[in-house]
Amino acid sequence: MDEYACPPKSKLLETLVNHDVQPALDALRHARAEATGTLRDLIRIPSVGGTAAESEIVHHVAGLLRAEGVEIDLWPIPVAELSARPDFPGMEVGRDEAWGLVARLPGVDPEAPALMFNGHLDVVPPGDPATWSVDPWSGEIRDGHAYGRGACDMKGGFVAALSAFLALHRTGTRPRGDLLLAAVVGEEDGGLGTYATLARGWRAGACVITEPTAQDVLAANGGALTFRLRVPGLAAHACARTSGVSAVEKFQLIFPVLRALEASRNRTVDPMMRRWDIAYPLEVGTVRSGDWASTVPDLLIAEGRFGVALDEPVAEARAAFESTVAEACAADPWLKEHPVTVEWWGGQFASGRCPSGTDLVQRVVSTHARVHGGPAPEVVGAPYGSDLRLLTAAGIPAVQYGPGVGYGHCPDERVSLDQVHACAETLLHLAVNDS
Repeated sequence: MDEYACPPKSKLLETLVNHDVQPALDALRHARAEATGTLRDLIRIPSVGGTAAESEIVHHVAGLLRAEGVEIDLWPIPVAELSARPDFPGMEVGRDEAWGLVARLPGVDPEAPALMFNGHLDVVPPGDPATWSVDPWSGEIRDGHAYGRGACDMKGGFVAALSAFLALHRTGTRPRGDLLLAAVVGEEDGGLGTYATLARGWRAGACVITEPTAQDVLAANGGALTFRLRVPGLAAHACARTSGVSAVEKFQLIFPVLRALEASRNRTVDPMMRRWDIAYPLEVGTVRSGDWASTVPDLLIAEGRFGVALDEPVAEARAAFESTVAEACAADPWLKEHPVTVEWWGGQFASGRCPSGTDLVQRVVSTHARVHGGPAPEVVGAPYGSDLRLLTAAGIPAVQYGPGVGYGHCPDERVSLDQVHACAETLLHLAVNDS
């Protein structure tokens, strides 16, 4: 916490104006059933990254905002142009189109820095429906939770931000600086939407990403680099397998070395990451090999993600991974002559950290504690990549704070409606600073 203690004179607090927040708070609470319905509707849009529904949901949200008379910027993202840039954060699925959306609630002072709420609307596939107790796209409400793919990660958090934004808009409650609501896509596979929002020219003095944190304040992310290994073998008829070289067997030499690399990189970690048993995970998620059951496989392709430590340059992380694989190959006669190749593809999440010179972290902590009582939220880091690193790299202090935790990407994904509504109240108070 000391790293993020408020400066003696809070610059961010100076940019916001005290208001009577009660009318907006009353409007927010009155609209809880509406917010639950909106969340259910968003879950029912199967906005898997790279599908047409990923664009459909952006237009759906744009329609909600237009109906309220909110000022919006809705634009087609030039995917081909942006993905050709050297600093593009990566993308794992193809996209025929993608859309960006930013809503703006004008502040009373056009010179004051803006506050941004940022949330992604894309989701990962639901997996085997048989592992779910509900339809993954139902948005079913049960026992105070909304169920469905994306409920936790992170449509619940987006609805919290949307609800706070609309309550302020409907009651004419205006902060000093602009309040922005960025609805982004492509977060799950690299960060296309936030990258495009920044490329569009949108900026803010601070940003709250409403990712699921169980309403703790996440101020740092480890990175995650997607890799592909190509392990060569030598094909032969399986009846004479000793005349060939099995790529599967050669991969068995590589995998334990990767596990050892993971262990060595996690012996000492940043204090913000100590709550995790493995702060910087390394995992192989897919393995494909062979093209015929009676043939010695001549190629194995393994894909996975490699954790990047806080503040570790991506180039250094890649070099550590590549040298480890090269050393393992050098120890085997076949792989020494036919080394495994490493390819970096898909999402390339650098690590990110909210700068210690900002008061944003402490301000979110104190606002939550003041609004809800009880113990203050913890300030932590997380072992996964997010759009936080894109925002902080652009000079925008950013944290993650949102409802739900632990159910993202899982069967029976769900989010607590009480947490969604509580998060919305924190965000509303944060925007107008009623202290």
